[in-house]
Amino acid sequence: MEQVVERLWALRHEPEGPLVPYLDLFARVLDEQGFKRRVLRPQIRLVANFSRWLQARQITAAEVSDEQVRRFIDEVVPQRSTQRGDLATLRRFMDFLHQLGVIHPLPEHDEAAPIERAVQAFATYLRQERALSDRTLIQYCPFIGRFLSERFGSDTISFAALRASDVIAFIQRQAAQLSPARAKAATTALRSFLRYLRYCGEIQLDLAAAVPSVPNWSMTGIPRAIAPEHVRAVLAHCSHLTTVGRRDYAILLLLARLGLRSSEIVSLMLDSIDWEAGTIRVAGKGNHSALLPLPVEVGEAIADYLHDGRPVCSSRALFLRVLAPIRSLGAPQTVATIVGAAITRAGIDTRHRGSHQFRHALAADMLRHGATLSEIGSVLRHHHAKTTGIYAKVDFAALRPLSLPWPGGAT
Repeated sequence: MEQVVERLWALRHEPEGPLVPYLDLFARVLDEQGFKRRVLRPQIRLVANFSRWLQARQITAAEVSDEQVRRFIDEVVPQRSTQRGDLATLRRFMDFLHQLGVIHPLPEHDEAAPIERAVQAFATYLRQERALSDRTLIQYCPFIGRFLSERFGSDTISFAALRASDVIAFIQRQAAQLSPARAKAATTALRSFLRYLRYCGEIQLDLAAAVPSVPNWSMTGIPRAIAPEHVRAVLAHCSHLTTVGRRDYAILLLLARLGLRSSEIVSLMLDSIDWEAGTIRVAGKGNHSALLPLPVEVGEAIADYLHDGRPVCSSRALFLRVLAPIRSLGAPQTVATIVGAAITRAGIDTRHRGSHQFRHALAADMLRHGATLSEIGSVLRHHHAKTTGIYAKVDFAALRPLSLPWPGGAT
């Protein structure tokens, strides 16, 4: 007996056109991604309208392209109440057809901006030839796009026309606008790009040697730790009755009790936790893995999220988005956003709103309780003792005997 599958959508008129065979499966995919029925149905309706539009032009499913999507949006969507998510829905459906093998991706469009093509080629080189991570590409590529835009604008790109003066002027402008750390990142990205151009034969001069250095001395700052009372306030104002609250509470505890980096949190998987051994495996910088003890408080918070908060999803990521499409948190900046929202919710005033301040706070708290710099470095998984040395600046008990008396005595 054939099993009847319940439809997740309903239309006023039976759909027509080449896309009809894919509507049910697409609806199932949207449902698995966490889209609510009230959001799912308008998306199916839009794809059905697109299918009818394709049928009128005798276009088959295999012939559907981005060009037809753009034409449909231009011709049909303005005739009704425009929905902001229409283009995103159709792009999502195109990706779905591509995954099914119904359509195949077209080659790069020649009309793509020359600067965009140049940056994409550089990114491909970094990924395939240098085996660099996507995190590095995200850091490098915006600087290169900015450099090319400022040098060539809308004109044709001529790499052979680049001169040392162009390189120096760009870095000078970046150094005046950015923090020392970001300006230094710009110099690293630009040197890499100029070496790439020479490797490709686009330039003959060693322009990478012309990239000036940006002063960024290490150990010049003070650790930016969130105050202990602020940590308590942030944790206290997390709701334990909502999905978002349970997730955010577990993330904040990982920051406060284990000092994890935001990138380490978004990379955590369900398999990262050994519940029997009470440990959690963390993938740190340079793909170095570390096995850490899982504090009871943190383990209970994660278990609470997994039992009553984590959406049903095929993703193995430990922490997931709440809104559809349900997937991993993605970029580390998501954790910074969660921290900023938690600080606002707690109604406290902090100088910084990023996630790293919890890592600094953990180190400062260990220092106050008598831990050595070596012990702190072990907990924070520093590869060099010099990195931990910055916390000596906040060890006032150890620094006080080294201070000189104020001339003229105390006032």
